[in-house]
Amino acid sequence: MAAAHRGWIDPFLVIFALPVEPRPWFLGSGPSTLTSPLRAAVLRRVGGLLPVWRGGLGIEQHVAAARAVLAAGGVLVQMPEGTLNGPLGRIAAFRHGAAVIALRTLAPIVPIALAGTEELYLGRRLAVRLLAPTSVADLLGPAWPGSPPPPGSRAELEVARRLTAALEDLLGPVVAELHPRTVDPPGRRRWFRRRLTWLFLGPGPLIHEPADPAAEPADATDPGAAPGEPAPGSGV
Repeated sequence: MAAAHRGWIDPFLVIFALPVEPRPWFLGSGPSTLTSPLRAAVLRRVGGLLPVWRGGLGIEQHVAAARAVLAAGGVLVQMPEGTLNGPLGRIAAFRHGAAVIALRTLAPIVPIALAGTEELYLGRRLAVRLLAPTSVADLLGPAWPGSPPPPGSRAELEVARRLTAALEDLLGPVVAELHPRTVDPPGRRRWFRRRLTWLFLGPGPLIHEPADPAAEPADATDPGAAPGEPAPGSGV
């Protein structure tokens, strides 16, 4: 699993950080991932997406997909924030889905911290760090009941909440530590910033590092921006 999720390039950073084999499979939102014909074509070519359709049949189908990946010797990757929006340089609150899947599979967990992907341009510094492998039992400590609670029970939800909090406590400080290393000086020119940031996304209200208008006029910092293209974070 990985955090924080701020841009389309995050899965590629994870792939870069992981060994070539076994192959990673990403559990991600279908509606927000398949946003353009170009992105859909790339995903059809490289594969590795297990789409989540919220409001569908519940978590059981995703647990089954996770078990199939693990049984085949693959690696399952999930962004536990569940969305691209979040505070700059910090993690947002994790959703419980990753914890429930971890409880039901009891697979080893390799937390991955990401930073600097909320805004992309030529020369942008990005950061990814793989943390030491851990497990449900290690993360929960004395709160681990010794065996997974019955699926779908209130006890399972309570343990999932504790596991989610433990993951937040583990990954949050690492993301906060990595973020300053990715921040460029205000006067740095951000070439093709708009185009690269939104390359595989529909422009929307992402939270980005505020730009310095005096140091970064649009025609100087982003010669590749299309006329009238909204700036990242504008909410247009």
